[in-house]
Amino acid sequence: MPVLPVHRPGPARRRRSAVLGGLTAAVSALSLLLALPSAAADVPPRGSAYLGMGVPAHDGEHGSPVPGDATQTEGVDVSSHQGNVAWSTLWSSGVKWAYAKATEGTYYTNPYFAQQYNGSYNVGMVRGAYHFATPDTTSGAAQANYFVDHGGGWSRDGRTLPGALDIEWNPYGASCYGKTQGQMVAWIGDFLATYKARTGRDAVIYTATSWWTECTGNYGGFATANPLWIARYATAVGTLPAGWAYYTMWQYTSSGPTVGDHNRFNGALDRVVALANG
Repeated sequence: MPVLPVHRPGPARRRRSAVLGGLTAAVSALSLLLALPSAAADVPPRGSAYLGMGVPAHDGEHGSPVPGDATQTEGVDVSSHQGNVAWSTLWSSGVKWAYAKATEGTYYTNPYFAQQYNGSYNVGMVRGAYHFATPDTTSGAAQANYFVDHGGGWSRDGRTLPGALDIEWNPYGASCYGKTQGQMVAWIGDFLATYKARTGRDAVIYTATSWWTECTGNYGGFATANPLWIARYATAVGTLPAGWAYYTMWQYTSSGPTVGDHNRFNGALDRVVALANG
């Protein structure tokens, strides 16, 4: 009998149409993924926050006050975004006081702080330091201690303003840092009490009325001791947070000359010196 050939099946082959279909689906899925906006891409890196960072987005910009008010004293605030500042230029333009960002949370110090803090002092300005609060990372006491230990202290030299607590919208997440209004008030109180215990001074509170209302329930209990630094980019300061009958300082623009953030002290230069002296 003749021997019939034996058929040995080879490896199974995918149909070309199936392969092409799979590749097309994969490419489509990748294209869709790349087209989606990334939430993480919109979050700035930790340490990059600065005084008034959230003001334009939340409260808008509605003009500037009338220039040249003799009853108020011009000032500026700076952070690492300004780098080395031309203090002599600012002094010649009429700026007589300044605040420099020293710290944020318990994880960041401004690498330009020395040039900014000492440079403003050296041209004759009254100067101070501020801390950007992140109540979702560590306690108020921990952040107050970090601030004092990294440039936020105070001395009675007639030229050093009390430290300022920058408490405003969270650039890294939920506006109120995941805290209830009561928890936020407690956190702020913890910071302020620790700062006073360390320095003997009541810290300045920087905030915006809209944030303060939303995140503290418009709490008025700090007004008797802590000077108010209000943020409002408009021709008038507007409504103040509860408890404060007047503001001490007003950040009125983020687009001023030489450096963006310009402020007015609610009084002549002798009142700025009085606050420095305590």
